[in-house]
Amino acid sequence: MNFTWPIMLVLLSIPLLEQKITGRSIIAILISFGGVIVIGTHGNILAWSTTDVAGVSLAVGSSVIWALFWIYNIRDKRDEIIKLFLNFAFGSCFVFLAMLLFSDFRLPSVKGAAGAVYIGLFEMGITFLLWLKALKLSKTTAHIANLIYLIPFFSIVLIHFVVGEQIFLSTITGLVLIVAGIVLQKR
Repeated sequence: MNFTWPIMLVLLSIPLLEQKITGRSIIAILISFGGVIVIGTHGNILAWSTTDVAGVSLAVGSSVIWALFWIYNIRDKRDEIIKLFLNFAFGSCFVFLAMLLFSDFRLPSVKGAAGAVYIGLFEMGITFLLWLKALKLSKTTAHIANLIYLIPFFSIVLIHFVVGEQIFLSTITGLVLIVAGIVLQKR
């Protein structure tokens, strides 16, 4: 469900960035997203049920927010590092305020702090800078939106070897769809 934002990115870039998206690009994105659905539902796409309606709603709803975030960052001509710093600085202020209002203040353990630093640097900071640069350099968002669908592939392989999670036939099927969409987009 987290991977609905690349579709929203492409769809919202049509009216907001006045980009021309081909039918082939939309089909390629939908094929890749279909692979994510196959993986997310373990191949039971007709049942399309979830035990966490609130979680799914938040994940899908956040896709609009993420897409708008990236679109408006394309229009912002300031340096990417400055933009990213300001985004994280204001975000940190809001998180700190929410923590003060809704929980107790506690310093994290060393493992917790190390995890936060890792996520901040490698999963948010550096990767966000690279993504912003890719968005600025591409002709249309559709040209790079499909590449985001490679993340489930890398995540599944990593989780399999690090955590020992089982890889299902639906996982392989979903990955084939993801890659097929990317190949279609690139031709």
